Order: sequence, then structure tokens, then C-alpha cells
Amino acid sequence: MGSNQTWITEVTLLGFQVDSALEFFLFGLFSLFYTLTLLGNGVILGLICLDSRLHTPMYFFLSHLAIIDISYASNNVPKMLANLVSQKTTISFVPCIMQTFLYLAFAAAECLILVVMSYDRYVAICHPLHYTFIMSWRVCTVLTSASWAFSFLWDLVHLVLILKLPFCGPHEVNHFFCEILSVLKLACADTWLNQIIIVASCVCILVGPLCLVLGSYARILAAILRIQSAEGRRKAFSTCSSHLCVVGLFFGSAIVLYMTPRSSHSQEQRKILSLFYSLFNPMLNPLIYSLRNAEVKGALRKILGKKRSV
Repeated sequence: MGSNQTWITEVTLLGFQVDSALEFFLFGLFSLFYTLTLLGNGVILGLICLDSRLHTPMYFFLSHLAIIDISYASNNVPKMLANLVSQKTTISFVPCIMQTFLYLAFAAAECLILVVMSYDRYVAICHPLHYTFIMSWRVCTVLTSASWAFSFLWDLVHLVLILKLPFCGPHEVNHFFCEILSVLKLACADTWLNQIIIVASCVCILVGPLCLVLGSYARILAAILRIQSAEGRRKAFSTCSSHLCVVGLFFGSAIVLYMTPRSSHSQEQRKILSLFYSLFNPMLNPLIYSLRNAEVKGALRKILGKKRSV
């Protein structure tokens, strides 16, 4: 590299470039959303642990989804909130790279867990007599462990490729966190290999899992339509509709963000999409499952009823 280039040790997160009054409003709003994310997912985890009726594969996978949502939001949001009320919006380069890595790893883990959850619903509805045999606790543990392991190992590839790049400026990331496409703009070398791996990741982690989910639900829909009783169809739809809402929100926002041409969205629009992806989705997931799931609502009423009686 040329002698006039300086290796960077920290970068400035430009965040949302708005006036100070709006920054304080956003701080209050996003703090509320983050609190609801932690509270909602924490309640889901607590209910699953405390109510023995929820000790089933479906809620075992849901507990992992709640852990991912808490981790995912906590990776990005606290720094964003601090920057909204602070004059200093810098972040050291190593924590910035770790934020990028964890963001990608948790996103990949959520994709795979959603696929596992769709497979669980497929087995429950299409092969109910063999459900307990197919979805044994050993199988559930293997599926979740493989999802976590594959996500972090896959994103190690991104981490290694990023660390091999020379970073010498500019010192500004035009985002509210160290999002991978924004970080790559800091490199003073060709990032074509990184871009290829990102495209491959989108195909393997977004398109592939989405096709598996849609395939599972096509089979599920066909099986539901063959159910004779209206009550049976209603119950089957209710157990799947909440999962479909989560899948639609997650994959929809991710595909719009990473698989549409960059020229179709301005940088500010991409920030809003990232915010929806990293804050709104984790906040909405427990609300969707609690509002649309009779068993979760029943467990919550049971716990609240015990507290009142005490």
C-alpha cells in the first residue's frame, strides 16, 4: 500500500442524519421498541421453561428463536441508542468487525431455525402418527445445534475474508451499525471475492431456506384442506399462521435488503430496511406468537392466575 495511506483503528457511525430534536425522539422510540423486544422474548422464554405443556419440539424451537431475537437486537441496538444521544459516534475497528460477524451469524441462525420450525409443522400435520418418533428430542437437539454451528462456521468465511482486506479509509460508515456492505466500502482493495460470497450466502441462507419453507407449507396446505372437520382445519391453520407471519416478515425484509439492486434503494432507505430487519422483527415475533397462539396465551393466563392467587 502507498505510504500516504493510514490504517484505521476506529470508524464513525454516521447513523440517522437528522436534527438533534428528532434524534432524542428516535432515542425514546427505539428504546421503547428495544425494551419490548427484551420483555416479549423474555416472557416467551419464561413461559416455555415454566409451563410443562409447552415442553414440545415446536416450543423448543421457538425458545431458540427468542434467544436469537434477543441476541440479534442486542448486537446492534445499544450502540445505535448511545450514538443518538452522544456527540461521539465512533466505534473501534475490532468491535465493529465483531458486530458485523455476529449480525450475519444471528441472521443465518434465524433463517435455519425458521426452516426447522416449518419442518416441525410439516411433520406434525402431514405425519401426525409418526410425529413423536420423527421429532424426538435427540433429533430436535441435532437440528438446532446444526443450525447454530453452520451459521457461525459459514460466517467465519466472511470474517476471514474481511480481515484479509486492507482498511485505510474513509473513516466513516454510513449506517447505524457495522453492516457488511457499508464496512466493505472502507477497504482500499478490490472486494469482488467478498461480494461473490455475499451473493452465495443470499442464495444458500435466504433463497434455499425460503424455498424449503414454501415447499413445506404447500404440503401442509394440501394436508389441511383434506381435514374433514372444520375445528381440525381451524386448529391446524392457527398453529401455522403465526409461523408464516414471522417467515414473511423476516425473509421479505432480508430479500428486499440484500437481493434487490442497490440502485433501487437510497442509503437512507437501506437504513430503514435494516432497522426493520434488526429491531422491528425481533419485537414483533413474540407479539405474533402470543396473540395468535392459544397455548401461549393459556400458559400466560395460568402463570398470571397463580401470581394473583398467591
